[in-house]
Amino acid sequence: MHPTAYAVGLTMARKHKSVLPGFGLSLGFTLFYLSLAVLLPMAALALKAASVSLDDIGRTLGSERVQAALWLSLRTAFIAGVINVVFGLLVAWVLERYNFPGRRLLDAFVDLPFALPTAVAGIALTALYSPNGWLGSIAGIAGIKVVYTELGIIVALTFIGLPFVVRTVQPVLQDLDAEIEEAAASLGATPYQTFRYIILPHVTPALITGFTLAFARALGEYGSVVFISGNLPGKTEIAPLAIMTKLEQYDYNGAVVIAALLLVVSLIILFIINGLQAWGRKRKLA
Repeated sequence: MHPTAYAVGLTMARKHKSVLPGFGLSLGFTLFYLSLAVLLPMAALALKAASVSLDDIGRTLGSERVQAALWLSLRTAFIAGVINVVFGLLVAWVLERYNFPGRRLLDAFVDLPFALPTAVAGIALTALYSPNGWLGSIAGIAGIKVVYTELGIIVALTFIGLPFVVRTVQPVLQDLDAEIEEAAASLGATPYQTFRYIILPHVTPALITGFTLAFARALGEYGSVVFISGNLPGKTEIAPLAIMTKLEQYDYNGAVVIAALLLVVSLIILFIINGLQAWGRKRKLA
């Protein structure tokens, strides 16, 4: 063999060989854990859904109460996701572009919805926005009712979804050098033009990813919504609560149908997120 070809082959072999030992064992434990914690529960739900008769599927999905719950969850999750995109970008921008007293404390508060139990969040939001609460009394003066309305659901979903957008956008803003914005300003670009042609194209993949993550979380949220929504059938009853109602009525097939539908939507969102991440990597390399 030619010495040059041998050297190239040896270099490629070294590149593909991991420096750390134990790849096979680590991969085995990883696959075992993912199968046990993620794949098996989803497979069990899929198999159970496949055993449900078409009559039960049609009866469940044809129910006006179930349809109202599904559309309410989809609608409020979408609205909350859009709100979080706007304010999540603003929060991430302030945390990454400005130094001010209490910045680290504010940055820590962003993760509060992650650490706070959802039931605690629901009770806190209900107390805050109730007619006798601090914000609820102010909203009542303007004739706005939050608790036991669709608006209350949006408030709860916005609360639990904001960290997804902020934490997704922050690393992108860190990679975007502030000197680029300063150079655009020195060349005569207005703040709007800098945002429109430099910042927005750079953070758009992260914003879409953050939106889909917040939407997926909001779609299956239960604990923080059940207290503030009031759970009125056909009005403020969300899809996860409809599943609980079916279980309490011993309608297991109906609960499986709704759960399987939410699982399909979540898988679609997962594929969208992976596609957006691949698109973002290609844009970054380009």
